[in-house]
Amino acid sequence: MEKPAAEARIQALRNDINRHNHLYYVLDAPQITDAEYDLLMRELLELENRFPELVTPDSPTQRVGAKPLEKFAQVTHRIPMLSLENALTDQDIADFDGRVKRELGMALSAEITYVCEPKMDGVAVELVFENGDFTVGSTRGDGFTGEEITQNLRTIRSIPLRLHTEAPPRLLEIRGEVYLPLDAFRKLNLERQEAGEAQFANPRNAAAGSLRQLDPRITARRPLSIFCYGPGEVAGAGFTSQSEFLATLPQWGLPVNPRAEKVNGVAGILAYYEGIGKDRDSLPYEIDGVVVKVDSLHLQRELGVKSRSPKWAIAWKFPPRQAVTVVEDIITQVGRTGVLTPTALLRPVEVSGVTVSRATLHNWDEMERKDIRIGDTVLIERAGDVIPAVVKVLPEKRTGAERPLPVPSTCPECGSEIVRIPEEVAVRCLGLSCPAQIRETIIHFASRRAMDIEGLGIKYIEQLLRLGLVKNVADLYYLVKDQFMLFERMGDKLAENLLNAIESSKKRELARFIYALGIRHVGEHTAKLLAGSFGSIEHLERATEEELLSVREIGPQVATSIRTFFDNEQNLEVIRRLFAAGVSPSVEEKRVGGRFTGKTFVFTGALTRFTREEAKKLVEGEGGHAAGSVSRKTDFVVAGEEAGSKLEKARELGVKVLTEEEFLEMLK
Repeated sequence: MEKPAAEARIQALRNDINRHNHLYYVLDAPQITDAEYDLLMRELLELENRFPELVTPDSPTQRVGAKPLEKFAQVTHRIPMLSLENALTDQDIADFDGRVKRELGMALSAEITYVCEPKMDGVAVELVFENGDFTVGSTRGDGFTGEEITQNLRTIRSIPLRLHTEAPPRLLEIRGEVYLPLDAFRKLNLERQEAGEAQFANPRNAAAGSLRQLDPRITARRPLSIFCYGPGEVAGAGFTSQSEFLATLPQWGLPVNPRAEKVNGVAGILAYYEGIGKDRDSLPYEIDGVVVKVDSLHLQRELGVKSRSPKWAIAWKFPPRQAVTVVEDIITQVGRTGVLTPTALLRPVEVSGVTVSRATLHNWDEMERKDIRIGDTVLIERAGDVIPAVVKVLPEKRTGAERPLPVPSTCPECGSEIVRIPEEVAVRCLGLSCPAQIRETIIHFASRRAMDIEGLGIKYIEQLLRLGLVKNVADLYYLVKDQFMLFERMGDKLAENLLNAIESSKKRELARFIYALGIRHVGEHTAKLLAGSFGSIEHLERATEEELLSVREIGPQVATSIRTFFDNEQNLEVIRRLFAAGVSPSVEEKRVGGRFTGKTFVFTGALTRFTREEAKKLVEGEGGHAAGSVSRKTDFVVAGEEAGSKLEKARELGVKVLTEEEFLEMLK
């Protein structure tokens, strides 16, 4: 493609991607699938890689790519971001309405038009657009000075990098609330729990922590969103009311809360508050009240501000989602990856209209930090999750009969020994036969990159478990056709295909078999290292921690995890049954005398000519080694687009850096 044609196609792709971002994030009306969106983005990336001179700061590909910061710079707000006065009762709202009328010299019988908006429980930020381009983003800070977090805010797809208008204002300052949707919050906490990391207390903490990352790539992995709610300084555009302002922003690509509503007088405010309160638990995000604003911007200016808050707005908070109850017992639940979680069984209590009888205690470190014991009187809170959490113990209520729950020594589901990996807060069961984990264990074992049992998807695995036909991965190799015929919509041919797929998986490479076992911290790359170093499961099973540590790239955490897995007698029994069924992993022969023999490669950045997996296979096929990190032993670093810290380290160490084209030349 010639440059003029590429330039036209690039612009068309950017317009298309921006339009779909607007449809998805602002209007909640997507018109294409995620896969179709990814294809558009991939084509744009490829064209921009071929014509780097055509890359512009507002391209959708430029949301992530800035280097990590050493610290945040300070930003002074042109107009202070003031806090709001709080209302707690109907009378507080009536008093606020009365004060507004008196300040304006209006009769108390007059009716003022207000705008009511859900009070988001997120992080207040300011976005600055100059001539339509997003130039600066900052936190609220103390209201007068905040921290610049422009690069982090650029990663939020609901924020346009350029306003969707042909005639943008010269200056537009927008105040908004960044939040983490509840589904994303739960998923993030589950991932952190499985990784043995501390969980976020609530979505607001998660959003705040995400925005304060010095590396924007971390922020980009958190699905943050934003609702815009108010103007700062504006030049080149005029608005007469808050409702007009909110109606205009979506036309420019900026999302506003669809539940914002114009109402009349105190009666309208009360009706809105009651309605949004009823819907609170069904909303996909956390709110903690209602913000009430005088609609007319002229009246807002006339009313002015007090020392720290505007006279024309007030926040009507919801009642606290807290209650006091008693911990009647503490039980241990086993998650799908083997993490044990202590859960408090509570004396039933009503919290914001819901009867609560359970609360998560997260982990034993957290339980010990708060000193939570069976029999304790505690304060619980419903915020950001289905299962409430214990906020604190009320020690003055103790009688002396309370008792702590120690960390169990065995799994309550399968009886396997419990392990605690150093430097992790999680307590785990590593049993391959653990009923609480078996579904995910089998899904992983049968997956394409593991044993690749073609056709054995989730729906069939769930039927196997429901019918009680498998209790661990070894049972798969003892299934017969009649058992598959018990499935819904199963025919002879399909049953035979499944049996053939199971049979053909018996000869998979040793590396894939090791990966399929699901050993903690052993991914595909580490499995290849282990297969190449030990040559068989028997040798790996008997390897000491010292022998494991002698393998290149194997550290203490991984070595301990491997040794713990093979010290579990139930795991060894499953492996023995696999071998008895005919599973016989093969060792892949390494090419001797290949062009890359003795050479170590590291791949970094966005690769466009091949995938990371394909690149590794090319290196290993020529007798070389593909590593995951750069060291003095690295011979070559192949750098794609947006290469970061690995490229910098290669330059520091004097390691030769190759482009993708130069790497392919070496293979010719």
